[in-house]
Amino acid sequence: MIGLSKWIRSVCDAWDSFWFTPRDGKMLGLIRLLTGLIAFYTHLVWTPLLSQFLGSEGMLPLAYRSRFFESVFAWSHFDWISSPSILFVVHIAALIVMLLFALGFWTRVTGIATALLVISYANRATGALFGLDQITGFLTLYLAISNCGGSFSLARKLGIGGQKANTSVGNNIAIRLMQIHLCIVYLFAGLGKCQGETWWNGEAIWGAVASYEYQTLDMTWLADHMWFISLMTLVTLVFEIGYVALIWPKLTRPVMLALAVPLHLGIGLCMGMLEFGLIMLVANLAFVGQRD
Repeated sequence: MIGLSKWIRSVCDAWDSFWFTPRDGKMLGLIRLLTGLIAFYTHLVWTPLLSQFLGSEGMLPLAYRSRFFESVFAWSHFDWISSPSILFVVHIAALIVMLLFALGFWTRVTGIATALLVISYANRATGALFGLDQITGFLTLYLAISNCGGSFSLARKLGIGGQKANTSVGNNIAIRLMQIHLCIVYLFAGLGKCQGETWWNGEAIWGAVASYEYQTLDMTWLADHMWFISLMTLVTLVFEIGYVALIWPKLTRPVMLALAVPLHLGIGLCMGMLEFGLIMLVANLAFVGQRD
């Protein structure tokens, strides 16, 4: 019984240490800056065709959205906007909020607002969103509960709306949520790939490389090196499925972080999804500088 009591106490201590050890906000400040800039840019590109895409009667009409989201929790502020001029004004205001958040101005308020805006845009743009929006969504959501405005902050340098850099339990909780969420994303991405035959026979990467729909760099010369295609396919599967276990130990963490760079930059540069590749690398920063 004494041994069991010690074991339970050690588990409880490890749990408390994992979640509730105060952490400084330096890495969160960097993640905020990069995530905020990516969010700003990826929403800025809606501007030229704003009404055509997000207007109530545009290419993604509200009736189309309602067929996918019947829950009241899948809300979007665009549901209440019908005027193109008001739509434009609200959109510009949203961009300003995202930019202020990226630069560290009033992050307690702009952080929550940015998270809500990212989710709202994603819920409205049904049929046009993909992994980029989802990763940006959870990063901004967890940043909103942290003290991420104390580092890498223009606001702090100017002394306008900046936060003091401090150490807090909230910072640690935010980082832990990012880490766990990222592990879940990789795990299910890898398990999903295992349902495809080409991931088992080693041809899956070739399907991506040879697709003209996503091709930005001509990598079809790899057809003469199918062994390399098979190797990349296998490495991708091992990376994604093994991430949840191999990212935590100090010995294997640097290897996983190093593999993430060519994996996501390769997707970004070769398949025209640079923003997605960058936001995945930003998410991996949650594991950089870990001491445990």
